[in-house]
Amino acid sequence: MSKIFVDACLGKETPYTPVWMMRQAGRYLPEYMEVRAKAGNFLNLCHNPEMACEVTLQPVDILDVDAAILFSDILVIPDEMGMDLSFVKGEGPKFSDPITSEADLDRLIGGQEAANKLTYVYDTIKLIKTKLADDKALIGFTGSPWTLATYMIEGQGTKTYNICKKMMYSNPELLHKILRKVTDVVKLYMEKQIESGIDVAQIFDSWAAAIEPSKYDEFSWQYMVEIAEHLKAKYPHVPIIMFPKGVAAFIERGLVYGNFDVFGVDWGTPMAMAKEKLGEKYVLQGNMEPCRLYSKEATTECVEALQEIMGGKRHIFNLGHGILPDVPVENAKHFIDECHRVSGKR
Repeated sequence: MSKIFVDACLGKETPYTPVWMMRQAGRYLPEYMEVRAKAGNFLNLCHNPEMACEVTLQPVDILDVDAAILFSDILVIPDEMGMDLSFVKGEGPKFSDPITSEADLDRLIGGQEAANKLTYVYDTIKLIKTKLADDKALIGFTGSPWTLATYMIEGQGTKTYNICKKMMYSNPELLHKILRKVTDVVKLYMEKQIESGIDVAQIFDSWAAAIEPSKYDEFSWQYMVEIAEHLKAKYPHVPIIMFPKGVAAFIERGLVYGNFDVFGVDWGTPMAMAKEKLGEKYVLQGNMEPCRLYSKEATTECVEALQEIMGGKRHIFNLGHGILPDVPVENAKHFIDECHRVSGKR
């Protein structure tokens, strides 16, 4: 059966514009919180294929989104490379052993050995595929090498990125070695996700805006493009979505390139500008400001504006970043329904 989301990613004409939401399997859903409580902690949930499958499917059943996105976390990669990951309540992810030297990097495993340790992710994908409706797509994902490296170097989330940016300017050789090792694992990890059954792959660069535009290609985009081109060479039928957050200046300067299918537009980038610069080459995804979900009126206003700009062509509705935990479920449902309404599904 044809999957409208996959067709849209490939730029094919579709009867309506599909929609999904980043972080759609998450804390705004009471059903998710029930499963999370049973799991005991976040990492347990990521490591349990049955539970991860259940929360992946929840937004498909509850909201009628056109695609499920695998429930996992970007940091399972450095965790399985040998770093010590924990999630501290109220503080987020932490590594007790951040990378500060080449010796630190050398102690981490890489390549196929690291990718092979992520079996619980591949098992989750296989289980989801037995339960997901035939007309719904499954999106797999990874963090970009730069975004992963920021956590690996800083040891936790950061607002300043001063440790990894200090490395960028004072020891770029080490930063590139970290990015290379991570990139090589990510390629194999995404291959295994595809072999396990994902229909579409998305590469998230959540912390793209931490890099000045003149350095963005060198320290992030080129590695993302390398991953995408590696996957497209082996699996040309699998659409690739790139989502770098906060790179309006990079887009405006015409610096986006690479062999991929969909460009995710963040909420800080005007969709009309993204269409002008990228719309002929890539399908565009996005880009409603997530906080509009607090108001049904503000949601409808934005959905209608996006429909007017994109005209229902070469577009996928989404938020310009992830849904927030305190958004009412009925408001999230309103967003999905409005995307379907304005684009002609119902």
